Amino acid sequence: MAHVQRMSTSMIKTLRDDPADAETASHKLLVRAGYVRRSSAGVWTWLPLGKKVLDNVSRVVREEMDAIGGQEVLLPALLPKEPYETSGRWEEYGELLFRLRDRKGADYLLGPTHEEIFTLTVKDQCTSYKDLPVILYQIQTKYRDEARPRSGVLRGREFQMKDSYSFDTTDEGLAESYRLHRAAYTRVFERLGLDYRIVSAVSGAMGGSASEEFLAPAAAGEDTFVDCPKCDYAANTEAVTTVVAPADPSGHGPVEELDTPDTPTIESLAAYLDVPASATLKNLLVKVDGEVWAVGVPGDREVDLAKLGEHLAPAVVELVTAEDFVGRPELVRGYVGPQGLGLPYLADPRVAPGTSWVTGANKPGTHARNVVCGRDFTVDRYLDVVVVEPGDPCPRCGAGLEIGRAIEIGHIFQLGRKYADAFGLDVLGPQGKPVRVTMGSYGIGVSRAVAALAEQTHDGAGLCWPREVAPADVHVVAAGKAVQTQLAAELSERLAEAGVRVLLDDRAGVSPGVKFTDAELIGVPTILVVGRGAADGVVEVKDRRTGEKEEVPVAEVVARLAAC
Repeated sequence: MAHVQRMSTSMIKTLRDDPADAETASHKLLVRAGYVRRSSAGVWTWLPLGKKVLDNVSRVVREEMDAIGGQEVLLPALLPKEPYETSGRWEEYGELLFRLRDRKGADYLLGPTHEEIFTLTVKDQCTSYKDLPVILYQIQTKYRDEARPRSGVLRGREFQMKDSYSFDTTDEGLAESYRLHRAAYTRVFERLGLDYRIVSAVSGAMGGSASEEFLAPAAAGEDTFVDCPKCDYAANTEAVTTVVAPADPSGHGPVEELDTPDTPTIESLAAYLDVPASATLKNLLVKVDGEVWAVGVPGDREVDLAKLGEHLAPAVVELVTAEDFVGRPELVRGYVGPQGLGLPYLADPRVAPGTSWVTGANKPGTHARNVVCGRDFTVDRYLDVVVVEPGDPCPRCGAGLEIGRAIEIGHIFQLGRKYADAFGLDVLGPQGKPVRVTMGSYGIGVSRAVAALAEQTHDGAGLCWPREVAPADVHVVAAGKAVQTQLAAELSERLAEAGVRVLLDDRAGVSPGVKFTDAELIGVPTILVVGRGAADGVVEVKDRRTGEKEEVPVAEVVARLAAC
């Protein structure tokens, strides 16, 4: 038997106006509809309706994790410093970590993810290959000290997350665990009613090799991704690859220096020489862990610093400043070229061997023409580091890529042996010798999924929850006098007996108009209005998403709604 939740006795307070600081639809509506309230910057209280939705998302995640053999645990959120020092992430996470010290002076952190602690748990519990494979997971509060928490529960400093970890003795076993998680995630997001894309991704501070993200397209998303309209290629823009064939260098003349006064920018150089910006080579100076490096890209493209940082993680990447040029006469601001530069040189694949460029000559007011990659300078490492633009060629089929915004709702990694190596995670193999364990890491943003659903499914009147996650199946509105209120209560009890979850608006002294507005705002899938038609033996059933209405005889409505 389900439960009838009466609004007359529940802590459900709706608001007529949007919060002043809210920009995204999910932020506005979750607050207005009484699902969450702000506690402090990036920290949110989940009110009764919101907690029901959050629990429903957790239930779906838990059911699908159990279905692939996952075993649920709960690890502490307050974690000692030492394991994160061992893995290197005490420093790598930088200011994102919440750090604290106890009364005895010992350092702790609030967990952002738990690779280290899961690794140590398995090291303690599993000693033989017979104990593996194993998949462990938890649904827990995580903490990250975001510099600018925003968009409500989309980017908070405290959030609910499912993180799971697989432990195998072979790479083939890891691949199977990864496949199981990938399939489970598709079932989770389909059950939740999310529109999503699976895209190639980079691992960043998590480490590892194979990595994919599950993205929910939404205008409020902070991730950008590319989608090919002609094939199934999709990737986070930070993971987009470029395929460029080497050019023939034989047709280029010798390097020619050009007097180009007052042309320190690509725009001024291209105008002075009357050449397209794409014919020039832009050389951006950055510091990588304090050392000056150069990054070469075509002059008509921009360097994506976030992408560069992901490629070079855990190294710290930052732009050079005026102070970095002091005492470095070889660094001529505005006229840097790769030939004879003497710095580590990274380049985008478009700077392919055999391509010829107009670039700086490392002299004030001077550029050089016919500077050929592979002949006049060499690239130490190629990285896809330009800002992706609409129409860039698909690396699989060559069609023009489309770019969209999305919310990251899941991420899966093949970590390999990074953490097993750090902590010496071995088990005794079938030959009686130690075998190093290989790991996978898999996350779902549980609280973020709530916000993503709100972003994707809302309309102009409010929230429109899919039934799987909604706080109730039917929102019963008593619109009228005592007789309608009594009938609404009776129908609600009968629905609950039939297993239907009911939210009953039986508030006294509240006008039908306000009740109807709140029902739309709260977003339960089905609205049952017990109004004036009750005198004629009919009630109104409304589909919240489509807006379709139907008058149904009172004698039939319980059976009709119970069958939905």
